[in-house]
Amino acid sequence: MQKISMSHEDYLEAIIMLGGTVDNPIRSVDVSKQMGVSKASVNKAVGLLKERGLVEQPYYGDITLTPEGYEYGQAVYKRHRYLTTFLSKGLGIDEETAEQEACLMEHAISDESFEKWVAYIDKLNLIED
Repeated sequence: MQKISMSHEDYLEAIIMLGGTVDNPIRSVDVSKQMGVSKASVNKAVGLLKERGLVEQPYYGDITLTPEGYEYGQAVYKRHRYLTTFLSKGLGIDEETAEQEACLMEHAISDESFEKWVAYIDKLNLIED
C-alpha cells in the first residue's frame, strides 16, 4: 500500500487506539479529543482517508475503518507500541519522552529496518501481549 502522510497515519492510529475496526465505528469527537485537534481537522483528514479507501463515513456519521485502513492503522500502532516500549523499557527513557520520540520515529523507519527491530525487541522479551 502506498504510504500516506505522517498526520494521516496518526489519525488511523488514533482510530485504532480508540477501538475502531471494520465492525466497530468511532465518533469524530472521540478522535478529536484523542488527538487534541478540532472536529473540523478530523473531518478534513477523514475526507482524505475516505478518498484513499482507508475509512468509511456516511455524511456526518461515525468513522469505520476499511479492511485496508485497519491493516494500515494496526501497522502504525504496532510501530508506535514497539518503539515506545524499546525506548522506555529497553533504554530507560522516561515514558513521556519515549512516547513523543516513538511518534516521530514510527513514520520515518523503513519497513525492512522495523522488521529487524521487531525481531530484536522480541528477543529481549520487552513486549507483553
